[in-house]
Amino acid sequence: MATGSTDSARSPSSGVLQKLLLVFFVCIAASTYKAIQPPPPKLCGSPDGPSITGPRIKLRDGRHLAYIEHGVPRDEATHKIVVVHGSDSCRHDNAFAALLSPDIKEGLGVYMVSFDRPGYAESDPDPNRTPKSLALDIEELADQLSLGTKFYVIGYSMGGQATWACLKYIPHRLAGVTLVAPVVNYWWKNFPLDISTEAFNQQARNDQWAVRVAHYAPWLTHWWNSQSWFPGSSVVARNLGMLSKSDKEIMFKLGAARRQHEAQIRQQGTHETLHRDMIVGFGTWEFDPMELENLFPNNEGSVHLWQGDDDVLVPVTLQRYIAQKLPWIHYHEIPGAGHLFPFAPGMVNNIVKTLLTSDGVKN
Repeated sequence: MATGSTDSARSPSSGVLQKLLLVFFVCIAASTYKAIQPPPPKLCGSPDGPSITGPRIKLRDGRHLAYIEHGVPRDEATHKIVVVHGSDSCRHDNAFAALLSPDIKEGLGVYMVSFDRPGYAESDPDPNRTPKSLALDIEELADQLSLGTKFYVIGYSMGGQATWACLKYIPHRLAGVTLVAPVVNYWWKNFPLDISTEAFNQQARNDQWAVRVAHYAPWLTHWWNSQSWFPGSSVVARNLGMLSKSDKEIMFKLGAARRQHEAQIRQQGTHETLHRDMIVGFGTWEFDPMELENLFPNNEGSVHLWQGDDDVLVPVTLQRYIAQKLPWIHYHEIPGAGHLFPFAPGMVNNIVKTLLTSDGVKN
């Protein structure tokens, strides 16, 4: 009696079709994996990389950190300040040195050093970058430049991640600290959910998603901000339309002269600069700044936080909450100011003098 089976009834071409489908899905997976992988950085000094144009130090792990010095000579300085630049900037973007009046610079003996954060301009990338590693980079820079046992730190915007870390990891090295419009991590655990959610929702929809991706799926950050199907981060895209009115006015006054070095900023690639900023800044931190203790209980130094109340990049409500949780921080809120208020006339003088002189401290 003739009997049939499922195998014998199957079309001879079914096995080939399954293999073709398998090959197709493997190709799609490989293509997707390749698309989400960032290109390797173009290291400065490598055969195909950018040139090295300024001094650099070699760090503990073999990386190099580029820096530039300002103000009075280092060995004659009374006050030595390390300046940490913000996102999409570099060591040359030091408004605190460029706009500081000669009277204050000479009168207070001010020396400043600004450096390229890892991956920016001429500093080697650090794919393992964390807030703590940034603080240790700053400490090592200070040691190799012989800045002494204590020094000051000023951190602007995304440079806040390194500045908060200095308060946490190298407090014994700090003579005083100033945070200027520091970017805030919406996932710091001590923020009440309603306050952080309200602030988060003040961002444009595309920026909300870009920040979410950096926090929940950091491995997707490069693809998310590089694809052309929908807009990624406004900061990565250099979308000036998102700025406040006061910021746009400042940008207009500054003009193109401010960014003569703009080509250097991302010359090693976008991923180890702006994307890494987002991954570190909005990732999961080892500590919450709102749990920090007063570094200067005897008023031998001071910590300051400056914020404009019309800043569309960093919500003022979150800075107010931080200042409330940390009453030992001197909080300075500038009415009508946006994110670029340090470039407004007289602001740098006020910020630096307030940090360096006890009679300049004000709430």
